[in-house]
Amino acid sequence: MTKPQQIMIIDDDPDDRNFFQEAIHNISPVIETHVCDSGIQALAMFQENKISAPDYIFLDFNMPLMNGRECLVELKKILQHKITNIVILSTSDMKEDMEDALRLGAKLFLTKPNTFQELCSMLKGVLEGRWQKLFSPTAGTDI
Repeated sequence: MTKPQQIMIIDDDPDDRNFFQEAIHNISPVIETHVCDSGIQALAMFQENKISAPDYIFLDFNMPLMNGRECLVELKKILQHKITNIVILSTSDMKEDMEDALRLGAKLFLTKPNTFQELCSMLKGVLEGRWQKLFSPTAGTDI
């Protein structure tokens, strides 16, 4: 039996975190989720060895104290030899944010969807490795 996927969610909005956890549980109840309300908390979890390298980190781009860009840079240092896919989930759909995130090492930049069903569908695609079909960085839009 294969080990269940591990996911870390880093988002300062409690509603978004709950929404995200519900969506993950809806997709697969065996996925392990680690939830952080800030980049600072997430980095501390790695530094204190409370988590190793999750399969995916879903990172909000717009957060107080340490924004998504700063957190992404630090995560890439910590996870430099690990195979962790860092996915930016943001309310922003600005091309500059998208380009920044990809340049800094994110695998994917997705705009937060408006409905629970859209979120489930988006996450399912990412977790099943179909994210290349969901998004084309050159087009800058969902397909």
